[in-house]
Amino acid sequence: MSSGDLSDIKIEDNPQKLPRLNLPAMLRLGLCQTGLGMMSVLTFGVLNRVLIRELGVPATLATVILALTLFVAPARVWFGQLSDTKPLWGYHRTGYVWIGAASLAIVAFIAVQVMWQVGASLKAEGWTNQTYTWTALLAFLFALYGLAVSACSTPFATLLVDVSDEDNRSQLVGIDWSMLIGGTIVGAIIIGVLLRKLTINAPIEELQAAINRLFLIVPAIVFGLALLGTWGIEKKYSRYAMRSTLVNKEAKITLGRAWRILTASRQTQVFFTFLVMMTLGLFMQDAILETYGGDVFKMQVGETATLNAFWGTGTLFGLLGTGFFLAPRLGKRNTTKLGCLLVVVSLIWVILSGFTQNPKLLQTALLCFGLVSGVATTGALSLMLDLTAAETAGTFIGAWGLAQALARGVATIAGGAVLDVSKKVFPSLVLSYGLVFVVQGLAMLLAVWYLGKVNVTEFRTNAREAIATVLQNELD
Repeated sequence: MSSGDLSDIKIEDNPQKLPRLNLPAMLRLGLCQTGLGMMSVLTFGVLNRVLIRELGVPATLATVILALTLFVAPARVWFGQLSDTKPLWGYHRTGYVWIGAASLAIVAFIAVQVMWQVGASLKAEGWTNQTYTWTALLAFLFALYGLAVSACSTPFATLLVDVSDEDNRSQLVGIDWSMLIGGTIVGAIIIGVLLRKLTINAPIEELQAAINRLFLIVPAIVFGLALLGTWGIEKKYSRYAMRSTLVNKEAKITLGRAWRILTASRQTQVFFTFLVMMTLGLFMQDAILETYGGDVFKMQVGETATLNAFWGTGTLFGLLGTGFFLAPRLGKRNTTKLGCLLVVVSLIWVILSGFTQNPKLLQTALLCFGLVSGVATTGALSLMLDLTAAETAGTFIGAWGLAQALARGVATIAGGAVLDVSKKVFPSLVLSYGLVFVVQGLAMLLAVWYLGKVNVTEFRTNAREAIATVLQNELD
């Protein structure tokens, strides 16, 4: 194969005989996203509060433990490259999604049981060797949980590239990520229902029974949704075999060669940095939002968990409206920029609501924050799928997932750390939490600056040349 053979390869090549992805198929794919959204609110919307407020674990340590689910994100590149080159049961993506979904369901329940041991040891003996041992085991299990999420989510996101075309990709992104956020809403509602009888200072035995029940029911539902959402989709709609010259040539692109392709374009670094900044701007409040509701607004456990429903509802409408109406009219870059700037405005509203201590005002602020987050997310995800080379789609999706996951991990820890420091600096809890939101807004402004440097055309040109060079070297 000469380098010229790849000069015209584009991810949006239009296969001639495969059916186009229709709306019912898009919605069914979204079921897998719904499950991942449910698990997200379960871990970050419940366990963060239980660790910090109910079990007395310092906020910084608790957020570090939770963030380990995200700091194993380099594995996303490997899982993506693996799904490019090593099909399971005859399919490049589906098998990995199923194995990942089953693993995360099992590991999540085990991690919760270890969490109770951490709390019991801390209460009985303080920070002894036994407590540190249980804490280390809990950290390991959260890291293992993060690997399971990576094994599920990266091949799934790559499947979205495989089954879509340029002209329907924004719609697919809008629908599927809307259903991801819908999962957080459903998860928040389930949490609110199952934990509705818990008071703000419920006995630990009562809390433990309710949380264990929650982590039995929801993960089982999530695994079922992953099976239902992906069954038969890859076989019927995937364009991977027609777009990629690497099918059945697994020796051609190793992880090392895929990494060279990934880093061939300056645009990869620019977009990677943009994703990091944008993710910080969207998620620094993630680990402290429920405690914000509890400390400043005096809300109960079930009530603070439902804060995610307000954020999620806004994001849901933002994703759908942007994917179908806003992005096609403004363009992906302008849509993303508008969303990022409006996120900064909404964070100011979240801060101001704290001075009123009115839960309704906080809920409204989070609804608006979710709405504009949906605008920014849809634009950024559409750009992300454009900045993906067909030959190594899994590797690129893994890299973008790595950027988002690492940034979300940093955001989680930073949110807890800034809160701990600000509590020592400011006498007011409102000011302490407000500083977290201020830093979050500054990160989003940096994201807007990096967005101005993103160039899709430059990326595609450099990626094609790098792929051609790697394949040509194989023949020399």
